[in-house]
Amino acid sequence: MIRITFLGTSAAAPTVTRSLPAIALKREGVLTLFDCGEGTQRQMMRYGTGFDVSDVFFTHLHADHFLGIIGFVRTLAMAERAQPMNLYCPKGTARILEQAIRLGILDDRIFPIEIHELAPGSAVARDGYEVRAFEVQHKRPALGYALVEPSRPGKFDVERAAKLGIPSGPLFGQLQKGSAVTLEDGRTILPSEVVGPPRRGRRIVISGDTIPCEATAEASRSADLLIHEATFGDDDVVRARQTFHSTAAQAAEIARRAQARRLVLTHFSNRYANAPGILLRQARPIFPGVEAARDGMTIDIPLPDEPEQPPKNAQD
Repeated sequence: MIRITFLGTSAAAPTVTRSLPAIALKREGVLTLFDCGEGTQRQMMRYGTGFDVSDVFFTHLHADHFLGIIGFVRTLAMAERAQPMNLYCPKGTARILEQAIRLGILDDRIFPIEIHELAPGSAVARDGYEVRAFEVQHKRPALGYALVEPSRPGKFDVERAAKLGIPSGPLFGQLQKGSAVTLEDGRTILPSEVVGPPRRGRRIVISGDTIPCEATAEASRSADLLIHEATFGDDDVVRARQTFHSTAAQAAEIARRAQARRLVLTHFSNRYANAPGILLRQARPIFPGVEAARDGMTIDIPLPDEPEQPPKNAQD
């Protein structure tokens, strides 16, 4: 299971009900953060995500997206954390993080932290998935991220295997992994005789701050979930362009073109903090299933059983 927890859904400044940008993603017990706005560690306590973070991916280093790492690192150091942590940021911005993580540290007693710069198109491999960076368009170097799993073997048909006289045990595993097996009577059994077609892996995309751009649509093709910023509504489309942000309708258009399975909007301007329904009404004619994130909202994405399909092209 993948569980996503929205820790902060406001843009630029916090409100009474919305903290600054941060998303926690837990997959198979491994906790990853995407952005770490001011107050993130308190939100993690409030919503029970835990602090055992292995990686933090920063979409960009505007203050509302990274200042929370200062207090978070200090708290972990005081708790005598020993486990290393990796911080990832757009190319050319590591120096800012290097300065930030030392603030409030009065001595050298700090756990190992490695800072990595990512270029668009690069990927961070982890056990069973990878996080791919893609270039988005904002006022400073910025990235979106796609968590992508490979396809999984198809379902093993135990009843069919029994009818074919395949003994349970190691031969089942060999067939599941795609290898033909030979039985004692000399018959050769092919994997296709007892194993269904490969099942697709999951894809979760986080846009970060950006104007609507082709790279996001491409990264989000057939995504299980697209989390896209929607700072403004239709009345502020000019301001959105000037500040390199998106409107809710523009985010919905990206999701529609990408044929994403689910769209959640976040990063709301203060004027919409208590009334995201306005944004939903503008987005729904384009992408009917759109949702508005709120602090503490969780989304569970189970492993899909449907067969892997060829990638779909973004729709015009």
